[in-house]
Parts: sequence; structure tokens; C-alpha cells
Amino acid sequence: MFKSNFFTILFIALSFNAFSQNTFTLSSNTLGGNATKVEEFNGFGCTGENTSPQLSWVNAPEGTKSFAVTMYDPDAPTGSGWWHWLAFDIPNDINEIAKNAGNVESKLMPAGAIQSITDYGAYGYGGPCPPENHGMHQYVITVYALKVDKLGLDENTNPAVVGYYLWNNTIAKSSIVTYYERTK
Repeated sequence: MFKSNFFTILFIALSFNAFSQNTFTLSSNTLGGNATKVEEFNGFGCTGENTSPQLSWVNAPEGTKSFAVTMYDPDAPTGSGWWHWLAFDIPNDINEIAKNAGNVESKLMPAGAIQSITDYGAYGYGGPCPPENHGMHQYVITVYALKVDKLGLDENTNPAVVGYYLWNNTIAKSSIVTYYERTK
């Protein structure tokens, strides 16, 4: 009985380990569970550094032709959330975005990638800036593995349209969540 249970548990553990190693996974070596003044927007009453986090991903699914990265706040008091970052047409041989690549002037984004307009009305990364005393907001950062080389959009495309094209072309996606709150 012990021997049979041991081998069953070993088989399950090895199967889970093999499966988990192939999971499309997003991570960041600069972003913790809570965003800081480094990531916070500089404007709208916020005084942060507006520095986008470093991001990396592994195990993109077969058939991936490009990637996209977004950052979204579903807790924004707008009725439709708030898009903080939309980057797409990232070549399929890329698996990392450098810290501050969301600053369009830094030229750190991979060649050919497009950073379109956010809900701030600006291009590139716009960090967290929730209303004061509105409570903790979650910021969902997602990498999308896409089935097309290019979305056929430009930097002036609004977030809803980018989201629609992402939805229609996604093979897989992976997200991390960070939180931020402003108090008086």
C-alpha cells in the first residue's frame, strides 16, 4: 500500500512540475506587491517618478508572433477602469522589457514596438495615481502572446480599440498585480 501511494504521489508531483514549467509566466524584478513613488504617475496631483517596471516572461506558447503589454486599474472611479499602459507589436523574439521602457523618450522599448495613448491622454507608461483616500487600487499588468506580427494600429489608437484587437488576437496571457493607495 505504501509503495503504491508513494509512486502515485511521485507521478502527480512530476506531472505537476512538468506542467508548471511550461506555463506562460510574467514576472518583474523591480516591482513588489505594492507600487511605490518610483512607479507613481507625475501629474494629476501625483508626484512620483513615473518609471515603468522591468518585466520578463517565459514559456510563450507555440505560434506566438508578437507580444503586447498593458497595465489596467479596474478600481478607478470611472465606470470603465483606467488604462495606464498599452504597448504592442513587440517582436516574438523579445521576452523582457527594461525598467523605464514605458518612457517613450528613453528609447528602451524594443524596435518596432508601439506605445499608444493611455487614459491620461499621453503615450507610454502612466503610473498609478488613484484619488486620495479612495482606498487601495489594483493594477493589473498583463503580457499577451499574440497570433499576429502586428495589430495594424498606431500610437493614436485609443485603449478600447487596442483592447478589442488584443482580445481578438490573443493565444495566451499572463498577469501580475500590484497595489497602490494615496492618502492625505
